[in-house]
Amino acid sequence: MGEALAQHPPSMFIYENEHHNWTGRTDPEDGALAVRWHHRVRRIEPGQARQPLPALVGFACDAGVARNQGRRGAAAGPVVLRRALANLAWRHETPGVWDFGDVRCHGDALETAQEALASTVAVMLEEGHRPVVLGGGHETAYGSFGGLDRWARGARPDARIGILNLDAHFDLRRVGAAGPSSGTPFGQIHDDLTERGAPFRYACVGISRTANTAALFERAAATGTRWRLDEDCTVRHLDATLAFVSDFVAECDLVHLTLDLDVLPGAVMPAVSAPAPRGVPLEVIEAVIDRVLAARGPQGPKLALADLAELNPAVDPQGLGARVAALLCDRLVGSSPVP
Repeated sequence: MGEALAQHPPSMFIYENEHHNWTGRTDPEDGALAVRWHHRVRRIEPGQARQPLPALVGFACDAGVARNQGRRGAAAGPVVLRRALANLAWRHETPGVWDFGDVRCHGDALETAQEALASTVAVMLEEGHRPVVLGGGHETAYGSFGGLDRWARGARPDARIGILNLDAHFDLRRVGAAGPSSGTPFGQIHDDLTERGAPFRYACVGISRTANTAALFERAAATGTRWRLDEDCTVRHLDATLAFVSDFVAECDLVHLTLDLDVLPGAVMPAVSAPAPRGVPLEVIEAVIDRVLAARGPQGPKLALADLAELNPAVDPQGLGARVAALLCDRLVGSSPVP
């Protein structure tokens, strides 16, 4: 996200991403309204003229999870999530969604993959789309924020960018001997922004007391992070949680909403590296998404970019996690892209 992710203009992007073959059920006997996701996805091709729409890009990577001593498998998340999306009923006013394919991490080349993701996201924003990035581990967030930062520094240099993380973990770890990981993205972003004198606006919903050490809570306080504990995000706390979100979003012109699926209860979302024993109820997460989608500023919607990270099909034998992730992805595309 720092100078390494800001030195190449978006025009340097090359369409080398791998594409998914969208297929699914068709019901011609039900008429023109029998529309599903796979009918509305439009694949990106080189040189193609594109109208601004919500747009998907996958980050097929779990190198950051491996470096963070987690369970590998999230690299398969984007493909499995698309399969779960394909047969969902299409219920949106927007005519469709673009699919920019997958940025793939080869081996342990995490930093190279994050740079490629940043380039892709910057192009998507330059063309007027609102990216939804399908991870991959939560190392996804460093690359996707890098693209938003790169685009905004040229197109909206005065915009106040904020990161709202729905997550059981702060992911503010310092980079250690193993290098950047799924536990370090927001610490890296903080350090990059601080180095150039830019503010770090970061808030978390769903933080677990037992999944974050005292060192991480101390780091959060030192970086000016705001957070709300999972135990304070139950359904009966919904009004207070939404007020927390609204207060943060009000201070931002552009919002990066990043959703680590391990924020959900493990019984609802088993398909992650670290399932949550408590977590935040699905209906609360949906309400938070809706609140961010509804936020408007003088130039239109505030939500500029969303991540959906940590889906691990290797630990999802019944496919429940993929189906829940698909519901959330469907919700994330339910608004107009940023103008």
